[in-house]
Amino acid sequence: MSDDETQIRTLITRWADAVHRGDLGTVLAGHADDMVLYHVTPPHEGIRGLAAYGALWPAFFAWQAEGACFAIDTLHVTAGHDVAYAHALVRCGTPRELAEDPALRLRLTFGLRKEEGRWVIAHEHHSFPHE
Repeated sequence: MSDDETQIRTLITRWADAVHRGDLGTVLAGHADDMVLYHVTPPHEGIRGLAAYGALWPAFFAWQAEGACFAIDTLHVTAGHDVAYAHALVRCGTPRELAEDPALRLRLTFGLRKEEGRWVIAHEHHSFPHE
């Protein structure tokens, strides 16, 4: 594994751990100011900018505090010189949802770029399979 891949894997793992803990500062820390998110819920045209992205998390943290799970199951990283992408499957749901559908996984895709020698997340896409 290259040093860039290791750095990106650490960044995403740290992000996921912060989501699980409800630590908004760390959730935001590894993102570009002009980041874009395509999310499970509306608006379907996406969320643009770090402030709008940060505004989404308190409701998720409240839901998660009621016992929901958020844990990376698999993570794959491909890194070039100054751009990279990663995709992950995440166990995300309440204990009841995960018991009813043990295979349920949230799909995450990340687009990253290197800024001043540091990897930042410039794009995220979150989705659940549509049945």
